Amino acid sequence: MAAATSQAVRFRRGITLPIFLLIAWEVSSRSGLADPRFLPSLENVALTAKRELIDNNLFGDLAYSLMRNLAGFLIGSALGVGFATLLALSRIADRLVMPTFNAVKQISLLAWIPLISVWFGFGEQAKIVFVALAAFIPIVLNTYDGMRAAPADLLEVGRALKFRPHQRALRIYIPSAMPAIATGVHLGLIYSWLATVGAEYFLAVGPGIGGLVIAGRERFDMAMVMVGVFILGLVGFSLNRLAYSLEAYLLRWRPRQVR
Repeated sequence: MAAATSQAVRFRRGITLPIFLLIAWEVSSRSGLADPRFLPSLENVALTAKRELIDNNLFGDLAYSLMRNLAGFLIGSALGVGFATLLALSRIADRLVMPTFNAVKQISLLAWIPLISVWFGFGEQAKIVFVALAAFIPIVLNTYDGMRAAPADLLEVGRALKFRPHQRALRIYIPSAMPAIATGVHLGLIYSWLATVGAEYFLAVGPGIGGLVIAGRERFDMAMVMVGVFILGLVGFSLNRLAYSLEAYLLRWRPRQVR
């Protein structure tokens, strides 16, 4: 009962500012404090969303964006966990590759777009590669740190039992690093969605929510831009909640902390 009450209180506090901002937005647009061409009314945004939904396949654009996000996230996650496992288990690979990786990770993600566009073109393949790169980096960093922090006593048991490298990885390193891997997956899921929007915006225009925003900008239809922004925010929030749920599932074996 107390937990439910606490959640209700947090929910009310969380929606207070968004509701206030929406009211301020509507008042500013209706009263003339803001130019409706730059800040359309909520009614105009809702009508535009209805038009895009019925006449222009808004669900199709959203599906394209989600498919790009999912494909890139899965590729980046698989490669990230595998790459981090190699670095954690091999001293030679760690010493040779990790310093370079630590330097490369400092490069802004957007700086890779020209190279990706040259190597992979401007189509779907380039967009998925860009999204995969966004998920790859945080997953590598968190997985690597988690595996390097594997308990020494478990490693000693593995040496006593003469575990082979793949046995150490599956029975010691990966289970020990699971909290860190879950954190990396959480961050990777969020970053991949941000990269999906960036890929649709900076690479070739095609189906997707990013294309919807670009179309609204080119037509100077701010209501259409706002529809895209709302969808991006709602999907981002939903993916963040999904990441929390996935992290809780992966770490369900841990005792819950009493707050």
